[in-house]
Amino acid sequence: MHVNAATLPDNSVIEGDICIIGSGAAGLSMALDWIGTPDKVILLEGGGFEYEDKIQELYAGKTTGQKYFPLKSARLHFFGGTTGHWSGFCSTFDEIDFEKRDWVPHSGWPITRADLDPYYKRAHTIVELGPYEYDWKYWQKKDPSWKPLLQNESVIWNKIWQFSPPTQFGKKYKEAIVNAPNIHLFTYANVVDITANENATAVSSVTVKNHAGRQHIVKAKHFVLACCAIQNARLLLASNKQATKGLGNDHDNVGRYFMEHLEMQSAELSLLKSDPLKMYALDFPRTKARCELAVSADMQRKHRILNGTSSLTPLAIASRTKPMIDVWSTDDPEKNLKRLYDDFGEADRKGKSAVSEEDLTKAYSLFTRIEQAPNPNSRVMLDTEKDALGVPRVTLHWELTALEKTSMRKIYELIGAEVGKEGIGRLRLMEYLRDANDYSWPEITGGGWHHMGTTRMSDDPKNGVVDKHCKVHGMTNLHVAGSSVYVTAASPNPTLTLMALSLRLSDRIKSLI
Repeated sequence: MHVNAATLPDNSVIEGDICIIGSGAAGLSMALDWIGTPDKVILLEGGGFEYEDKIQELYAGKTTGQKYFPLKSARLHFFGGTTGHWSGFCSTFDEIDFEKRDWVPHSGWPITRADLDPYYKRAHTIVELGPYEYDWKYWQKKDPSWKPLLQNESVIWNKIWQFSPPTQFGKKYKEAIVNAPNIHLFTYANVVDITANENATAVSSVTVKNHAGRQHIVKAKHFVLACCAIQNARLLLASNKQATKGLGNDHDNVGRYFMEHLEMQSAELSLLKSDPLKMYALDFPRTKARCELAVSADMQRKHRILNGTSSLTPLAIASRTKPMIDVWSTDDPEKNLKRLYDDFGEADRKGKSAVSEEDLTKAYSLFTRIEQAPNPNSRVMLDTEKDALGVPRVTLHWELTALEKTSMRKIYELIGAEVGKEGIGRLRLMEYLRDANDYSWPEITGGGWHHMGTTRMSDDPKNGVVDKHCKVHGMTNLHVAGSSVYVTAASPNPTLTLMALSLRLSDRIKSLI
């Protein structure tokens, strides 16, 4: 069922068994999983079913450090969340991503890839992916034209991405949620405060407000924060009546370790012979699967580098594409999205008309997606300014380290060496990667709008915010869903993994109720 919280009598009390705060990929994955159970699920969404600027304005904030996208437009604030804009890129984490890596400070998850495998499979259905199969040879059988660029996968291997249509959760699952008797969706229900008991060991209620001036109280046995990495941290920090530093923040970890994927053009590949490289081609939105070049776990260990991948796009097209950090530059996410797709479309048309088909498939741009090393100085903090509902806004300080730069350079040195060994062409680094002693970042530096790590997972409360079951340390009934619990970022886009973690959390809470 659905209720517009702006129409309820002021100071209404809403009660249920579980309260899920947020209706993006994490929150809706969980809500869908509870349909048909005997439990009453309260699903709180701060916006409505469509974009509204005054609601989006609640996400506005400041940025410092490395240049970043405007926070107001980096996430969507209505039913379905940022799946309203996502491109559907999906892949799994690698086994090494969960390991403690002595060259990556603060790495090491308390769970393994095997712990997520069954949940990855379940997430596939929700985002309308194909089979749970990430071996490129499986896909090659479906399309024999697939041929790997490099043969030695002990150095550079082929990592599969699958593509959701993309599934826009707000449209795809609105009817299922609204018609589910045990799911009680409240729109225009912005959570502004979490109230705990006197010693801050359990949540008793949350307070919601909206622009209509209504305020309500929500009570439940269990509460799940599923608001996105920045907003999860913001709400915990702002809920400081019982815990002066914020809930779950006894060891000053809430908001720290903010991570993004560095996504940028990094090198150019010139082939001796033209090759359409169908195995790596992207014809969005028709592509169902494709590969990116990835560095093997053994090479990551040997060279002490971060995990990253490289996608290939005809150079004639990529060279005419503007950096995303420049295109996505306003507070209006709708305007930014149009500019982004217009830019891609124009670059594609101009690139294909500028060169012959043979030349188009003879030179490629290599585009990096690399994890950011966990860094406690890269963080979300509360600002002194408050939004229209009285919640302190955030300041995001995005800070990179030398490890990202050295890792990115080494990735292309390894790819270039293999290209040379196999005699298929030559690779040329972009200028910002050529000087091994230069740790600065160029103006084109940008991310993937992938916010991770602000409520990280750890067995030790001193090193994280939630335990391996995504429960906030020291609290009996407060849980966190989404990519904010990530310990490390890996190389894939985060949606599929955050859904797997959310479904795992869903099973956990079912066992507790």
